[in-house]
Amino acid sequence: MHYTYEDISRMIDHSLLKPTLTFSDFEIGCRMAMVFKAASVCIQPHYLPRCAQILKGSGVKASTVIGFPHGGHATTVKVAEARQALADGGEELDLVCNLSRVLSGDWDYVRQDIEAVIAVTHAAGQKVKVIFENCYLADQHKIRLCEICSELKADWVKTSTGYGTGGATMDDLRLMRKYADPNVQVKAAGGVRDMDSLLQCREIGVTRIGASVTQAMLDECRLRLKLEPIHFDADVVSEGY
Repeated sequence: MHYTYEDISRMIDHSLLKPTLTFSDFEIGCRMAMVFKAASVCIQPHYLPRCAQILKGSGVKASTVIGFPHGGHATTVKVAEARQALADGGEELDLVCNLSRVLSGDWDYVRQDIEAVIAVTHAAGQKVKVIFENCYLADQHKIRLCEICSELKADWVKTSTGYGTGGATMDDLRLMRKYADPNVQVKAAGGVRDMDSLLQCREIGVTRIGASVTQAMLDECRLRLKLEPIHFDADVVSEGY
């Protein structure tokens, strides 16, 4: 499989969502994502304004989560979160669907919930990834969510938050790629931690993955492509913060 470094680096959304991360961790993560040319940084919402400030003009998108991690927020709250994130410089919003409503078969609510966030985000010219949390769902739920997201013109469908009982599986990615409209991209999150897994995702048609081990994966990518390593000193960033 032929690929360039940026073919791979621009697949990765660098995840900075662990609840115990500090300001120093956020600063280092944003700077690293810039240096390694990731697709985006997906950061805790409270730090999004600073993230957007750091990434401005770099080509790396500032992104955050909505309704995270269980999707149980009222729709009005999700819309308020989305509006705040957009005001704070968010360019891509990762929205958790309402798992309780999905499992209860309340598809009208699920559709309206997703549609409300997509509408406000698209009106601002930005993009939405809809998170399913597949570890809790049957195939019938995943398929119906793909259909709804296709009808609503979501930008991506996404496997997982990374905080459920399981992450992305190749079977789920194949299913999502099959049932989502060709114009809807697929994102894998949770468990994609090395180049071999990333390349397997890419072969299926996945365009983004969420990762917290971004630097290690891209170091491996450069090694395989026989490129000079990128020297990034986290201690220097930390000291300068």
